[in-house]
Amino acid sequence: MDWTSAQLRALVELTRRGTITAVAEALGYTPGGVSQQIAALEKATGMQLLRRVGRRVELTDAGTTLALHAERILTTEAEAVEALERTRNEISGTLRIGLFATAAAEILPPALRRIRELHPGVTVRSRDMDVDEVYDAVVGGGVDLALGLDYPDVPIPRDPSLRVRELFRERFSLAVPAGAMPGRRRVSLADAGEQGWILPSVGSYYGRAVLTACRRAGFEPQVLHEVTDTAATLALVESGVGVSVVTDLMLRLRPSRLDVLELQETMERHIVVVFRSFAEDRPTVAALVDVLRACADRTPPGAREG
Repeated sequence: MDWTSAQLRALVELTRRGTITAVAEALGYTPGGVSQQIAALEKATGMQLLRRVGRRVELTDAGTTLALHAERILTTEAEAVEALERTRNEISGTLRIGLFATAAAEILPPALRRIRELHPGVTVRSRDMDVDEVYDAVVGGGVDLALGLDYPDVPIPRDPSLRVRELFRERFSLAVPAGAMPGRRRVSLADAGEQGWILPSVGSYYGRAVLTACRRAGFEPQVLHEVTDTAATLALVESGVGVSVVTDLMLRLRPSRLDVLELQETMERHIVVVFRSFAEDRPTVAALVDVLRACADRTPPGAREG
């Protein structure tokens, strides 16, 4: 059969996510691009793989059968890449890494500089994505490894096919408009219980983690602005419309005139690197993970190693 890995990956992701739009977001394509991949796969197999059911699509029996085999084909392909890398005298090859905004700005650049110094034959291609999507992107083979976040209060479900390595931990502080709590340096979350809050959706791991911490402190946060973007959150706090929790890495994304108060409660997030278990000994993956962990030894102010 004359098919491509990209076509098979699109089909496999469709079984996981259910919609063309969700597959497009996971793989970094447009919905039209995903539809073209599936159409090309149908042409290659000579069989209908999808059918329309109202506004949704579902796999035909042929599509379901091929998707099961496609997962094994993609896994075998990834293992073959690892085996070929091992035959080289030097560590070289191309890696695809998924990452979120803070990682793109603060964590990846020094790691890229270091990997070029140590292993000039390694090419790293990065893709910005929603932090809650990076685990699925690694499982599905959309990226080879990813930088992600984990929260002790709302831990990310662990897929047995993945390896998760903690790089370092960050403690949250409370960001308030300048002068909103004069004379205070250390506060409880409950001290901001009557304030308006700027938080991500409770559908996100981050949003649920903050909500859990607030409830443990004895109050339900009044969310006035549901915002995911860190820079936008800092701008809103600076403008005086609400409070939020922040880490040092988050604060470095946007210089802002606001007050940052230490929290009495311990509220953390863990920066992790995620990759598939069978790629643990792949030379390029191992090299980049080692570099990321070495960079984590020079953790940013306020963070500590895991």
